Amino acid sequence: MKTQFRAVFISDVHLGTKACQAEHLLDFLYKIETENLYLVGDIIDLIEMRKRAYFNDTQQHVVQRILELAKQGTKVTYIPGNHDAFFRQFCGQTLSGVALEQQAIHITADGRRFLVSHGDEFDQMVKVSPIMLAIGDKAHGLMLSLNRHINRIRRAFGRPYWSFAGYLKQHVSKAQEFITRFETAAIKTARNKKLDGYIGGHIHFARFQRQGDVLYCNDGDWVEHCTALVEHEDGELQLLHWSEQPCFLASEPSYETLETTPSLA
Repeated sequence: MKTQFRAVFISDVHLGTKACQAEHLLDFLYKIETENLYLVGDIIDLIEMRKRAYFNDTQQHVVQRILELAKQGTKVTYIPGNHDAFFRQFCGQTLSGVALEQQAIHITADGRRFLVSHGDEFDQMVKVSPIMLAIGDKAHGLMLSLNRHINRIRRAFGRPYWSFAGYLKQHVSKAQEFITRFETAAIKTARNKKLDGYIGGHIHFARFQRQGDVLYCNDGDWVEHCTALVEHEDGELQLLHWSEQPCFLASEPSYETLETTPSLA
């Protein structure tokens, strides 16, 4: 698999929690070369760490690797999310080679302009259903715990990583309705700013969606799906899954889409 990219976007790592798939992320960060690395929010889960911090050696190595990439010349941009909102007070500054910004405009190699933000700002624009509130709180925590146990068993039998949490999201209609509304709000924002697209995270659901001339890109997460958005040297965008069997999940659609959901089932 080609691992040299012009830009890489990752979000929702949730360092500081047991749900973080730090082993896969660390392997990914050591295998890639990129000019630009965007950390698109919820990299460190300060909210959960107030309740119960879990920061093992592998998670610490993830932080060290990011700082190492910045030192080696990769342009690293950190856009804090709602779980690491504490860092928003430092936006506009550069710390240890990492530039902190509220949001960014990324220009691809083929000249397209994308708004990059975490995405939690769209929560106020989208009516959240009760089921999504449950998924976002205690039920989501239970789902991630089951996800860990299921994959521990799968590894024992030599099976690759599989996202149980992602499977549920794809098969719960109310979750799908929320995701669609979220995407529409992001696309509308990009269109109003006269941009070519939007790149974000927040909802832990990696996929492309095109409405008219605007492309929505969600880079997913590293607690459920182990996904990243990558830009190749020619400007093409792809979604990448990285675990025991890395693979490209999807390429950006050139036509208007209704459903382009990648599956890890």
